[in-house]
Amino acid sequence: MAGMAHTHCAHDHTTQLAEAEQACQAAGESLTPLRRRVLELLITQHAPAKAYDLLPLLDGDKTAKPPTIYRALDFLVRMGLAHRIESLNAFVACEVGGCERSTIFLICEKCGAAEEFDAGHALIDLGEAAKKDGFTIRRTMIEASGLCATCQHAA
Repeated sequence: MAGMAHTHCAHDHTTQLAEAEQACQAAGESLTPLRRRVLELLITQHAPAKAYDLLPLLDGDKTAKPPTIYRALDFLVRMGLAHRIESLNAFVACEVGGCERSTIFLICEKCGAAEEFDAGHALIDLGEAAKKDGFTIRRTMIEASGLCATCQHAA
């Protein structure tokens, strides 16, 4: 098997939020109502979301400012509850929560979907090579772009 995909069907949203709450408590942090709402929004998105896309969903009456959502997103990324996909400048919820592993994102250039794979087994050689240079890798995130199966079949 090339990798294990984490899809939004793997957990129900309530379970995922409860796991996020537990991860924050274990780290001595608080999943405030704002942070929780931003995580809920990420969980319900079908593709990686930019902060400015989330802002109107977070605050219909327009009182929240961009720094507010960026602080919440930074917290979620730091806690391993979300990932920032650099090439898209967008964010996606991490299904497994508290993720401290190697991840590969397969990003569809046509529909924008991003599929998360646990890539630990695929990056063993990279870790070994780094160790030979005296470097210890704690976390790796790779972004690969192409076409998802759905878009390939639609072409």
